[in-house]
Amino acid sequence: MSAKTNPYATDLDRNSANYAPLTPLSFIERSAYVYPERVAVIHGARRYTWQETYARCRRLASALARRGIGRGDTVAAMLSNTPEMYECHFGVPMAGAVLNTLNTRLDADAIAFMLNHGEAKVLITDREFAPTIEPALAKAGRKLALIDVEDPEFEGGSGSASGPTSSCSRKATRATPGAGPTTNGTRSRSTTPRAPPATRRAWSTTTAAPTSTP
Repeated sequence: MSAKTNPYATDLDRNSANYAPLTPLSFIERSAYVYPERVAVIHGARRYTWQETYARCRRLASALARRGIGRGDTVAAMLSNTPEMYECHFGVPMAGAVLNTLNTRLDADAIAFMLNHGEAKVLITDREFAPTIEPALAKAGRKLALIDVEDPEFEGGSGSASGPTSSCSRKATRATPGAGPTTNGTRSRSTTPRAPPATRRAWSTTTAAPTSTP
């Protein structure tokens, strides 16, 4: 007795009509096209529309590409839920790379292991986590490009993981529409346009996702 043929496997070869890779890139591209002027992200005193957010993500991808980051490379991120983290989820895959988000609660030993195991070529990190990142880089014992992100609203002081003991080449970069990378990245808390956090210390990067189609 022959095995029953699966009807979903008959005459349904992959083509543009029935198959598309699951990717976040088509989401943000469509959002920027359909709702270019609608607010997407609010953080601090700044407002980013979908068009601006899309441009910032492209600028991040361009900056990574200029550093030689491409398909199959790993970009690690030690960030809280902030606009920069949100942009990493689009900008890194735009460059063809893999995003490895690091748990901000881990210690230096665990971070060092993840940087080595994931073979990260770039680390995007908030200066807030410098006390963990600096010893992690020393323990990792390998060179990687470091992008510092600084939050002017952070109340706990500022540090840098790129001190004399770290084994990295530092070049802080900011993804800014209409401008190239600068030497001082910025990061702030982000809130939804309709539901600001109850306190300044709330960590919430959200977006005003499109709710209707044209």
